Amino acid sequence: MRDGLTRERQSGAQIGDEQTYLELYRARLVLVSSPSAGAEYPVDRERLILGRGPGVDLAFDDPDMSRQHARIDCTEDGPCIRDLGSTNGLFVNERAVQTAELQNGDRIQLGGLTFQLIVETRQESPEVYELTVED
Repeated sequence: MRDGLTRERQSGAQIGDEQTYLELYRARLVLVSSPSAGAEYPVDRERLILGRGPGVDLAFDDPDMSRQHARIDCTEDGPCIRDLGSTNGLFVNERAVQTAELQNGDRIQLGGLTFQLIVETRQESPEVYELTVED
C-alpha cells in the first residue's frame, strides 16, 4: 500500500452483525459531468457493476467506458471500488487506481463521466405510539 494510490482502511466503530453498512448509510453516485449532470444513482447493494453493458447494474451510454468498467463493493467498513480491466482506467480524485476505499465526497471518473460519492447516515425512524382516550 505504499504506491501512493491506495488508502489504508481506518479502523472505526465496529458495525454489528445485525447492521450492515447499507443499513446504516445511504450512498449514491451523483453525475457531475455531461449533459445529465445531477442525475443520481443509488449504491444500494453489496456489489454494483458499472459500465456500458450489457450485464451491468448501472449502464451508461459512454463510448469511453468499458462494458464492465468498475465494481463497487459495500463492505462493513464502507464502499470500495475496483477497476475491472477497463481500457481507459479508473480515477478517484483525479488519481489512477486499481482499487480504492471510497469516502463521502470522493470523485470517481469512469471513461468520460465523473461522479461524486455522497454518503449520509440513515435516520432511525422515531417510535410511534398510538394513544387511546377513554371516556
